[in-house]
Amino acid sequence: MRKLMLFSVAAMFILTSCVSKKEHLALEKRQKETQDLLNSATVKLNSCLSDRAAAEARVETMKDQLADLRKSNQDLIDTKGNLTTLTQKGAENLEKSLESMKEKDLKISRLQDALTKKDSVTLAIVSSLKKAVGIDDPDIEVNVEKGVVFISIADKLLFKSGSYNVTDKAKDVLAKVAAVINSKPNFEAMVESHTDSKSYSKGVLIDNWDLSVKRATSVVRVLEELKVNPQQLIAAGRSHYVPLVDNDTAENRAKNRRTRIVVLPKIDQFYEMVEEEMKNLSAGN
Repeated sequence: MRKLMLFSVAAMFILTSCVSKKEHLALEKRQKETQDLLNSATVKLNSCLSDRAAAEARVETMKDQLADLRKSNQDLIDTKGNLTTLTQKGAENLEKSLESMKEKDLKISRLQDALTKKDSVTLAIVSSLKKAVGIDDPDIEVNVEKGVVFISIADKLLFKSGSYNVTDKAKDVLAKVAAVINSKPNFEAMVESHTDSKSYSKGVLIDNWDLSVKRATSVVRVLEELKVNPQQLIAAGRSHYVPLVDNDTAENRAKNRRTRIVVLPKIDQFYEMVEEEMKNLSAGN
């Protein structure tokens, strides 16, 4: 019985082996085809996944680029607006600056005209004085200094030594000066007296200050006698503190002893003239 069973099993195994071998080969073939298809699908899937990842990366990059472009576009819009505002403000400021420069140029022109008029009058005074007093006398000098006219008269022509009384000869010269001053009522005449450095004291005179002031007032009184308006006259004593040369020789001390009659425009009237020009300019604008 046992032998029969073993024989049956063996027979079945042999029969089974013969049948399943063909099927097995078929199955193996189908399995291989399926595996090939699976492998091919897997490759395609991986490729698709890779392409998808790359596409997603490109999308993110494009999103970032789009955001940057939008921001740049907005910045350009804002910049354009700012530039428009700045350009308008710049144009307005430039126009204001040009108007201000034009106004300043006109004011300068007006001031130059006023100065030119003053210089013209100054030159006319110089010409009048030179013609009146003559230019050949070495003791009389007519000139322009720092925009003002002055006539310098040597001490020996005006006064005797140590005296403050005007000589008769000097009165003839002063009469000519008075005529020129009288022709210019808008000008002032400052009589400026200078001494040398040698100490002086006599009678009521204490020192060189006293002597220089007394000589200046003496000349002023003579000019007043010659009908010069006293409101145009100024007396000034400078003592020995403004020498022309060193007081080291008799000749130099003689040069330093002098009286200057300075003819100059009244400062307040001159500035009034300039201010009037400025008002005319403002009214014109």
